[in-house]
Amino acid sequence: MIKQSAIAFAFLVAIVGSATAQVTRVEVYPIASVTLADSDFLAGRSNGQPVTIAGELHIPKAGADRLPAVILLHGAGGMGGVGGSIDEWSRALNQLGIATFAIDSFSGRGIISTILDQARLGRLNMVADAYRALDLLAKHPRIDPHRIAVMGFSRGGQSALYSAMNRLYATLGPANKLRFAAHVAFYPDCTTTYRDDSDVSDKPIRILHGTPDNYNPVAPCRAYVERLTSAHKDVKLIEFPDAYHVFDAPSLRTPLTLKGAATTRHCQLVEADDHQIVNHETQKPFSYADACVEKDPMLAYNEAASNQAHLIVRDFLTEIFQLKP
Repeated sequence: MIKQSAIAFAFLVAIVGSATAQVTRVEVYPIASVTLADSDFLAGRSNGQPVTIAGELHIPKAGADRLPAVILLHGAGGMGGVGGSIDEWSRALNQLGIATFAIDSFSGRGIISTILDQARLGRLNMVADAYRALDLLAKHPRIDPHRIAVMGFSRGGQSALYSAMNRLYATLGPANKLRFAAHVAFYPDCTTTYRDDSDVSDKPIRILHGTPDNYNPVAPCRAYVERLTSAHKDVKLIEFPDAYHVFDAPSLRTPLTLKGAATTRHCQLVEADDHQIVNHETQKPFSYADACVEKDPMLAYNEAASNQAHLIVRDFLTEIFQLKP
């Protein structure tokens, strides 16, 4: 768990790989962000309740050269919670020479997990957090401000995906006017259709999703990708036919039914004219008490799918960041 600090502090950690130990510099930073209802963000407001969250920056090698970086956004379980794979991805990316900045969006807001209460924090707050992290990283002497991507998982994947929306960028984007170099979303929830959600950044977007995922279903993501493709955006959906939710989390080698966790897999949600998220069937503001909400989705690691996903992300970021072999 990331511990908040009034000032940044750093230390070195040895990460033991299959062949040699990799020494990584770790720096922890406070990040000033805000907390607002999703409807406020969608209405163009950004002056919410101030909050200080934290981010853990891993710099994989010594020197003075500027490195590419990936901002990592966790899921509903928080940092290190059930189904988390942030640590594995951080190590893998560091081994490629990519810095990672893992954001803890929950602790500073007094939240441990939203698994049993997804309404506790609006989905778009992590988009705001990601942009504040971009602002911070862009000023770091070891980070190349033009090679910063965002990658998220589940709830964090939804934020990584929709942080590409130009509407949200206009409201929440950093003062330096930088854009993310790429957006990588693992098994995001695409059941909400936002106004103008096909008006997104021209930077590449990649979605990795399991076909049988019954937590965040892939079908709405297919529909969203079709809309983005029609808008001539650089987007691809990679499906894994035998992979359930959090298929890249080695801690879930034994499949787990997540008792009590709510899923909108049978809901169709839309942004109304007043920017409230409404249930398309009832035309009333959405609630997790709605009849379309189901519970107890499956979580399961899939080694083959995870390995393939790592290769896909490696090749994608190698191209985007123009890494040397």
